[in-house]
Amino acid sequence: MRVFVHGEDSTRADWDFEKKFVNAVAEAGAEVYRICDTVGVGCSLPDHPLPNGIPAKIRALKNETKIKSVEIHAHDDLGNAVENTMAAIRAASGLYENFYVSTTFLGIGERAGNAETEKIILNLYIHHGIEKWNLSLLRETANFISTALNYHLPTNKAIVGDSAFAHESGIHLHGIKIAPAIYELFPPELVGQTRKIIIGRRTGKHGIMMKLRELVNHEVGEDDPRLKTLVELVRNTLLRVDRKYYLTEEEFKKLAAEAGFKV
Repeated sequence: MRVFVHGEDSTRADWDFEKKFVNAVAEAGAEVYRICDTVGVGCSLPDHPLPNGIPAKIRALKNETKIKSVEIHAHDDLGNAVENTMAAIRAASGLYENFYVSTTFLGIGERAGNAETEKIILNLYIHHGIEKWNLSLLRETANFISTALNYHLPTNKAIVGDSAFAHESGIHLHGIKIAPAIYELFPPELVGQTRKIIIGRRTGKHGIMMKLRELVNHEVGEDDPRLKTLVELVRNTLLRVDRKYYLTEEEFKKLAAEAGFKV
C-alpha cells in the first residue's frame, strides 16, 4: 500500500510547522505529500514566497523534507487552478522521479471547483508534447459527464463547450475560410469537436453566405437575389426585438426557406 498525505490548506500554512509535519509522516511511511491549495490562494510566480508560492513550496519540500514525492491539488477560487497546476508540474520537473496531479473533469468540485482535467491535458500536449491520451474523446467525455451529473456545461467552456469552435463575426469567418489556424489554436477534430458558423448580430453578408453554402451544400453567388432577401430577413429577425443571442439552426433554415432556398 502506498500512502498519500493530504496537506489541507498548505498554501496558507506556517512552513516551520508544515515542514515538521511532512517529515513526521515521511518517517512514518508516507510516500507522497499533497499540496492542497484549499482556497485557491496559491501563486504560480517562480519567486513568490511561502506559503502561497507554488513553485517555492515544491522546492522547499524537496530540499527540506524527507518526503519522496509530491502532488498538487489546486482550487479555482481566483481562477488560477490550471495555472497553478501547470506551475507545479514545471517546478517539479527534474526534482522528482514521480509527480502527481489532482484534477477534475470540467473542474467540478467544491465552491469554484478545481483544475480541469481537459485543460491540463491540452496544456501538456500543446506546450510539452505529451501525447499519451486520446484527445478525440474529450468532447464526448464532457457531454457524458455533464449529462450524468445534470451539470450545465457552459457554451463557452474552453476545449469542450458548444461555442469553443464557433465563429460569428465577419473577420473571424473570413479568417477561418482562408486558413483556420488564424483563429483556431488546433483543429476542432483533435478534441472531438466540429467547427460551427453561427449567425448573430456581428455576422455580415459573407458570413451568411458561408452558412448558407454549408446548409445547401453548393455554391451560392453573391448576386443571387435570394441571398439579398435572406440577409434582410436575418437582420430584421435579429434587430426587431433587439436580440442578443444568435440564430438557432432551425431558425436559420426557416429564414433560408422563406428567402427561396431549398433546405
